Amino acid sequence: MRYRNYGNPPGLGLVAYIIITCIVLYIAVSINDNLLNIFGFIPANFTQHPWTIITSMFLHASFPDFTHILFNMLFLYFFGNYMIGLVGKAGFLIVYLLGGIAGNLLFMLLNTPYSLVIGASGALFAVEGVLVVLKPRLPVIIFPLPITIPLWGAIIGSFLLSTIASGRIAWEAHLGGLVFGLLAGLFFRYRETGRIF
Repeated sequence: MRYRNYGNPPGLGLVAYIIITCIVLYIAVSINDNLLNIFGFIPANFTQHPWTIITSMFLHASFPDFTHILFNMLFLYFFGNYMIGLVGKAGFLIVYLLGGIAGNLLFMLLNTPYSLVIGASGALFAVEGVLVVLKPRLPVIIFPLPITIPLWGAIIGSFLLSTIASGRIAWEAHLGGLVFGLLAGLFFRYRETGRIF
């Protein structure tokens, strides 16, 4: 199976701009956590604040909880740039934004109306879903394990772990992003090869 190799252009690049935006907003939320109510996604407030279905995917839990943004940005850096190399910047950005929206919509359908959801995880699972379809056997290292495992196994494992630990994790957003990503991956494969399977 072959795909276009778009490569990564010199300079900061699209993924870096998303990371910088997330870091700046993380610092802003750490200074004023009322921003979560303005830019975070609360289903009951969606009609009054429709922009939050997008802005929420650039927000992360505030200081001192830095693990949320740290792991999301590491995944975004590696998987996002790899996906851009396969499908281009436009394909990546469409999947990232629509995958995040799909995750938020499923969260809205399955959760209580006044729950707050933030984070890039839904969008990231969409990116990972595309890569699972296009490059399922891509070897990845899951820190701190010193071994490589195929991408499909890593994604299944991370989804199951996030579902089990669903106390403060919006697994509904993860699932919505992942399903969207898998469908988008089938589209990209069909576009390049003329077949879905």
